[in-house]
Parts: sequence; structure tokens; C-alpha cells
Amino acid sequence: MTTSSKRRSGLFRFLGKLLLQDFIVPTKRLILLILLAVVLSGISFALQLGSLLFWSCNALLLLFSVIDLVLLPKRKEWSVQRILPERVDVNQPFEVKLQLKLTRPQLLRVELNDDLPAEFEGSAGGLKWGTQAGMVQAPDGDFAGGQMLAGGRFDGDSAEFSYSTKSSERGLYQLRNVFLRYYGVIGLWKKQIRLEQSNAIEIYPDLSGVRGVLASVQNALILDGSRLYKKQRSGSDFHYIRDYAQGDDPRHINWKASARTAKLMTNMFQPEKGKLLTLLLDCGRMMGIELEGQVKLDRALEAALTLAAVALKQGDQVALLAYSTEVKVYVPPGRGLSHLQELTRAVYDLKSDFVESAYGVALSYLLRVQKKRSLIVLFSDMESYLNDQELLPYLSRLRRSNYLLLLSLQDPLLHEWARIHADSSRTAFIQSLAHKFTTDRKAYVHTMAGMGIPVLDVSADQLTLSAVNTYLELKAREAL
Repeated sequence: MTTSSKRRSGLFRFLGKLLLQDFIVPTKRLILLILLAVVLSGISFALQLGSLLFWSCNALLLLFSVIDLVLLPKRKEWSVQRILPERVDVNQPFEVKLQLKLTRPQLLRVELNDDLPAEFEGSAGGLKWGTQAGMVQAPDGDFAGGQMLAGGRFDGDSAEFSYSTKSSERGLYQLRNVFLRYYGVIGLWKKQIRLEQSNAIEIYPDLSGVRGVLASVQNALILDGSRLYKKQRSGSDFHYIRDYAQGDDPRHINWKASARTAKLMTNMFQPEKGKLLTLLLDCGRMMGIELEGQVKLDRALEAALTLAAVALKQGDQVALLAYSTEVKVYVPPGRGLSHLQELTRAVYDLKSDFVESAYGVALSYLLRVQKKRSLIVLFSDMESYLNDQELLPYLSRLRRSNYLLLLSLQDPLLHEWARIHADSSRTAFIQSLAHKFTTDRKAYVHTMAGMGIPVLDVSADQLTLSAVNTYLELKAREAL
């Protein structure tokens, strides 16, 4: 490093420390007093009373400014602790608390800016401050650049501020600093300091569907408030014995139990447990397209985790593989709620890459690591299915020993274009292209169905329901 660059870096460090850590700004009170002094001095000069009043006003302002700054606490006397949950679902509000402490009791007015990421948003109306005596409402704050402004009276040696916020995107986020401005009883100058307090928070996908499945009773699965599935009487594994009811299969009557109880009893069966479900998540360019307020990858991730919860609740094993141009995540097969947590932690911060997905890389990896027969569910995009030339050979190979299900999200804009009124050559051209794309998608679905590989091209709000219902139908038919 040259001498000149050392000088510049030293200057930059000084300016950074001055502006971010030990910066002072005048208050409205000081500005008003200065304006009043200017007016009085102007009147004094106009009346030819001399400069005594001018110098007296300046001396008083300078004296009280020095006293004000001396009485304000130094940066090392402050400490802050941020309290927030370890993990929260995306778009779910949560509360953050800032506990501010001072080494000696003082009466101050404080303003706080928290170091919120740009993906976070919230409401300052929920801000509160307080001391050990209790909590009271603080003045309304402002959002600026992703930061929350809080203000209130600090009386004593500690106070607590809280606010509500939420994140619009999944992932792991770091909150590093808290910016504090404060002024004393005289109130001529505000001092700004930066307090280091690092916290991490994990923003998970929307797991409301997963919780609905896990909270369901044994004989029914609930998703979005509706019963999806009731266990069928068919299956190969014995479940329990109950009273015979009209419509039961006479072949399942348990004659020994009927003889003991002097009434007809029937055996109940359930689908065989311990099957394997493999979830494939495409993280390529097409999955980063926003659809109805969410990117396609988020929709696919929520559907995949809900399907995993259903399968684990049914006693099956679940594996997961996420990929773009390479394998990003692979979770081996497992069962139980602990495995659901492992799946969630492995994929909650997945992001789409601005590249075309390499199906060959993902499916060849799957062929190497997984030998057991499985239901393979691929969450991807129809445009990728249509344009990728290496996908079909791998699917044909996997189809020999596995059951395949391909899922895709419909494009609502495509349907709108197909239904527009062609009142010009431009709109007619757009409508013809939309019809062509729609026809291509339907033709691909029919072609794959002829090969024994179902493809579901569904709307965003039906993706989870379609995936879960297809899985449960296959389980009921013992097709796995």
C-alpha cells in the first residue's frame, strides 16, 4: 500500500467513524434558538445597540452546547441486546425486541434504527418502549431503507423497544448493528452511535400446509381446511378388526372373531408402509419466474414439503434432491418427524440460479445413489420439459424400475393471451402464439401419458392438492 493510499484509507476510516459511530446532529430546538438569536441580533443592529447581544447569544449557545455534549453518555456506556425467534415462516409477522442498557441512570430521548435486511417489512405502529415499571406506546416510527425507526423516553438505566416485521423471501438473514441517536434534557444536540449486536434468523417456506397435515387425525388428512383423503379399506397390511358394516367386502370377514363375539367382524387393511418417495426440485432459471406474488420455486418447495409430510405420516420414506447445473442438495431417505425437520432445514434457503437446469446431471446422480424402487416426483417447468432433449432418455430409463410423476405450474398470462379479442394484427399474432404454446403443452402431456409417465400441468393454487391426491391415489391402488 502506498503512502497516499494509507492516508486516504485513514481519512475514510475517520469519516466512517464520524458518520456512523460518533456523529452529532443539531436538534430542532437548537435550530430554533439559532434563528431566534439571528432575529434578536438583527433587531439589535437595526436599533444601533451594538454587538453585545450578538456575542451574548453566541456565547450562551456555545456554553449550553458544550454542557449538553459533556452530559451525554459515551458510546462505551451503551449496550443493546436483540431478542427475536430463531426461525419464522415467510410472510408471517414476528416481534423483535431491543433491550437498551446504560451503565448509569439518565433521562434521555432516544431513537433507534435496526439493521433490517431489504427483504423485511413491517409496521412502526407496534413499537413500544418501557422500563422495569411497564410498557407504554412510543411515537410512530418510519421505515427508511429497510430500517425501523423507534423513539421514546429513556428514564433510568434500561428500556425495551419492540416492533413487528416480516420477511417476503426465504433464507438465512443476519442482523448486525443497531443505530442509536439520543439527546438529553437540554436537547441541543443529538449524538449518533452504532452498537454491534449480531443475530441470525431463518426464514422458512410457508409451512401452514405441513402443519395442517401433521395436526390431522389418523384417519383423515386436512389441507387448507378440507379433508383430502380418507383411508381406503383396500391394502395388503392388516390394520385392525371392527364390526361388519353394509358394503364391506365379505371376503374380509374374520370368522374366528365373529364366533367369539357372536356378531360379524371384518378385517381392515391399509396400504403397505415403508415405500419410498423421492422429491426432485428444479432450481434453474425458469423456476425463478414470479407467479401470483411468489416465484415458482417457492410454490414447488411448499408443495414438496407438504407432500413429504403426508408420506411420512403414512409411514413411508422420503428422499429429496435439488439441482440446477449441479446437485445442490441431496437428503437420503428417512422417516419420521425428525426427518421432516431435516428436509426443511436442507432446503429452506434454496435459491433459483440464472442458468438452464441440467436434468442429466440430477437424474444420473439419482441413478447412482438410489437403487430401491421409488415414486419420483419432479417439480419443474413445462418450458424446461419441452426444450430439454436429454430428459426423455433418462425418464425412460427410470420408468423401468420406478413410478414417475412430473409436475408443472400453468402460466395464467398464457391463458389470458389465448382468450384476448384479436382486434389488430399484433393481438392476433399474440393470440396465435399463446394457442401454439398451449397446444404444445397439452401435446406433451398426452405424449408422456402414452409412455406411462403422468404429467400434471396445474395452476399455482392446485399444485399441492394435485401432488398429494396423486400420491394417495397411488398408495390406495398399491401402485408403488
